[in-house]
Amino acid sequence: MSPCAPSSAARDPLFRFLLLAGGLYAAWYLLYAFVLHPWGVLDHAVIDSLIAWGGAILKFLGYTLIPEPVNADHIRTIGVEGGHLLWIGDPCNGVGLFAVFLIFLIAYGGPWKHKLWFGALGILSIHLINALRVAALCIVVSINYEWLNFNHDYTFYVIVYGWVFLLWYIWVRRFAPRKAPVQAP
Repeated sequence: MSPCAPSSAARDPLFRFLLLAGGLYAAWYLLYAFVLHPWGVLDHAVIDSLIAWGGAILKFLGYTLIPEPVNADHIRTIGVEGGHLLWIGDPCNGVGLFAVFLIFLIAYGGPWKHKLWFGALGILSIHLINALRVAALCIVVSINYEWLNFNHDYTFYVIVYGWVFLLWYIWVRRFAPRKAPVQAP
């Protein structure tokens, strides 16, 4: 084997996927940790949108929202009458999940024309699922505050991450290239 010939590991699609996904995740982590998170604009915008979407869902369902405290800029809370205000922190806003979803899409095979619309639609759907999660947690807290931690930590994580896995599954089954079966001579 010549020194310039690619190794068998470099030709392995799983190895390439893991290497590319790992590199993209490391780049994302550094960008988020040292630029985007300290800057705060992305996190605040996504949380404000979650509060707006979650509030619209709750109002549509007939709930009355607890008014925001007076003189509270960017307090990041939402709640329904009869319950408590819930604070939405940066780890709960879904930005990291958006990144992991897009990293998978970029690192996995498939045509870019489909990656663009599927990625945008995927991000919107993940955000909607997260807004439904926020609204449901507000309802849970209005029924019984003791149920908050379990539902926040387990029930809704399974739902939100399950949705992301379903999106990945759809991508792999519908849009990723498939190798033709090898014909026997």
